[in-house]
Amino acid sequence: MLVTFKCKACGNVLMFGDVARQMLSMMGHCENIPGALEAEEVPDALANLKAAAQKIHQDEQAMKNQGDNQQPETEVDDVGSLDYEPVVSLHTRATPLIEMLEIAARENCYVMWQEG
Repeated sequence: MLVTFKCKACGNVLMFGDVARQMLSMMGHCENIPGALEAEEVPDALANLKAAAQKIHQDEQAMKNQGDNQQPETEVDDVGSLDYEPVVSLHTRATPLIEMLEIAARENCYVMWQEG
């Protein structure tokens, strides 16, 4: 399943359903699809998502520094020749949604999401 996040102030953000549900949870919102945030709810959701994404990023960096990362770093251009599929962190996946919420907060508009 794909989930599309929409805001009238910017372009759509498309995510796989399981990742979208994680993002909704990180925002402190229920994981129901479809759903929406009223304009006055956006700043709190943004703060929650940023804090959760930063925590995940710090945890990933700590694991990387401990040598627990099994996959070597690769350049984006080299992905096609890999024997494994590189892992995209939740921090990286959260970035487009964070940007959408920042714009929505600045423009004082709602954000909604739906399947598809």
